[in-house]
Amino acid sequence: MRVLVVDDEPLIRNFLRTGLRYEGFEIAEAESGDEALEIAASFRPDLVILDVMLPGMDGHEVCRRLRGDPKLGILMLTAKDEVHDRVIGLDMGADDYLVKPFDFDELLSRMRAVLRRLRATTGEPLRVGPISLDPATREVSVDGRQVQLTSREFDLLQLLMSNPRQALSRQTILDRVWGGDFYGSENNVEVYIGYLRTKLGEAGRKLIQTVRGHGYRLAP
Repeated sequence: MRVLVVDDEPLIRNFLRTGLRYEGFEIAEAESGDEALEIAASFRPDLVILDVMLPGMDGHEVCRRLRGDPKLGILMLTAKDEVHDRVIGLDMGADDYLVKPFDFDELLSRMRAVLRRLRATTGEPLRVGPISLDPATREVSVDGRQVQLTSREFDLLQLLMSNPRQALSRQTILDRVWGGDFYGSENNVEVYIGYLRTKLGEAGRKLIQTVRGHGYRLAP
């Protein structure tokens, strides 16, 4: 996996370079927005760790220009814990946001979550029993009948179908579907499982099984 680190602070770049190379990533670095775009064109990263405050072109504009590649993950860094700043970045196409100072393990977790989502959304269609799911078009059907799901319901079903027979804990589902920074109750998972079972009909009630005291699984 190739990662482009874009930050004008040498200490941050050195810290990320050391840690990410140790984890097996191939690293390229840029210290300005213009340099980031130039390096991205030749290096072709799988993921960009992008600081918001850059000399010249800021990170939001860099994000907007990079967003033309649907297979590229963008994780933005900011020193400001302001909702407005995060909203701007996400609207520009960022996949996730992390506020400085950050824990390296949390950064790794968020990077892997972004990469998993990208692999899933650009992957092959899934089929389990009568249920079909196409990550590219985000369409779901049961025995050829199209089923309308919300974005959250789709992501939850995709997670279950990508891990058939595997018992997924409620916390794992929250982390994968709602994100690692979600602090709501695990009851959210139970509620959305109920939505899926209702919308998928008999197939959903049969295939989505409750694992008592643990979570859920999709059992073909």
